[in-house]
Amino acid sequence: MSSAADDDDRFDPTPVEPVPARTREPLDMVAQIKQEGMRLDLYLHIHMQAYSRSEIQKAIEAGGVTVNGRPTKPSYKVRKLDRLHVEMPAPAHDLPEPEDIPLDILYQDEFLAVVNKPADMVVHPAKGNWSGTLVNALQFHFREHLSRENGAYRAGIVHRLDKDTSGVILIAKDDQTLRECCNQFETRKVFKEYVALTAGELERDTDYIEARIKHHPHDREKMAATLDPTDPDAKDALSYYEVLERFRGFTLVRVQPRTGRTHQIRVHLAHVGCPVLADKHYSGRARFQLSDLLPGTSKDGDEVLIGRQALHAFRLRFRHPRTGNWMEVEAPLAPDIRRTLDLLRVHRPGKS
Repeated sequence: MSSAADDDDRFDPTPVEPVPARTREPLDMVAQIKQEGMRLDLYLHIHMQAYSRSEIQKAIEAGGVTVNGRPTKPSYKVRKLDRLHVEMPAPAHDLPEPEDIPLDILYQDEFLAVVNKPADMVVHPAKGNWSGTLVNALQFHFREHLSRENGAYRAGIVHRLDKDTSGVILIAKDDQTLRECCNQFETRKVFKEYVALTAGELERDTDYIEARIKHHPHDREKMAATLDPTDPDAKDALSYYEVLERFRGFTLVRVQPRTGRTHQIRVHLAHVGCPVLADKHYSGRARFQLSDLLPGTSKDGDEVLIGRQALHAFRLRFRHPRTGNWMEVEAPLAPDIRRTLDLLRVHRPGKS
C-alpha cells in the first residue's frame, strides 16, 4: 500500500483508465505519467488492481508484457508515452463460485455487513484453498452486492483474519464503502479487540507488549519478534492486554493491537512466554486435548478440545463510512473456546 501511495503524485490528471476486473483479453495502454521513474510492475498494479503485484511480476518475467514492442523486467522505469502491451496468463483456477455456506451475520445494511467468521475458514481463495472460503459464501449470500474493487477473489473483503482465527470481520458491499473502510484501517482509526487463551500465566494483570515484527529468518510461514531498533526488515508493533481470568497454567486475556502486523498478537504473546493455546506455529502444539487437562484420561475417553489457535476477534469499533456514526459489533466466543473455559474453571481454577 505504502509504495503505491508514495507514487500517487506521479500520475497525469487524466490517467489510463483502470482495469476493474480480470480479463483474458490483451491490454494495450499508453503510459500517462508526470514524473518518470516508477517501476513497471507498480505502474501496472495500480491500473490493474484485480491482479496482485506478484502476478504482474511473473507475467513480465514470462514475457507477457512488452514496452514499445520489447520484453523487459519488472524494475523497468516507466516513461511517459511508453506503449505497454499486456497479456496476463489464463488463471489456473476459475473465479470463485457462490457456495451455500451458512454465515453468522452480526449486522448488515445496504453498504456493509459484519460477519462472525468461524475457525477453519480461509477468508479468500488462494493456493490450496479454492473453495469453501468466506468469499465463496459471500458470493452466495450477497450476490452482486459486493465490492469488486479488489477483484473477484477478494470481493467485499476489507481486512483479513487468519484461517484459524474466529470472530468479527467487516465486509463492504460497494467500492466507495470499501475504500473508506480500508482508509480507516490504514490510518488506525478502527478499534480492534481480541480474546485469547494462552498456554502460560501472564505476570501482570494489564500491560503492553512492544516488540518489532519481521519475517522469520528460516520459516516462511512464521513471523518473529525483535527488539533491535536498527533492523531494517522489522516493523514497529504494539499490543495492549488485560487479563480477564486466570487458571493454573493458562490465562484468558483481552488484547488490543494498536498496529496491524501479520500474526501480531500470536507473535507478541509468544514473545512474553505465553503463546496462544494450540497455536501450531508459536506454541509448538497444534491441538489441546482433554488428556492435557486430565492426564489420567483414557484413550477412548480422550478428545480434542481445541484444534486451532485459541484466538477470537471479539469486538470491532469503527465509524460507519456513510452515516458517520460510530458502530461497535461483538462476536460471541466460539464454542470450542467456551467449552475449554468451562473445563478449566472446573479442573484448573485460579487462586482465589
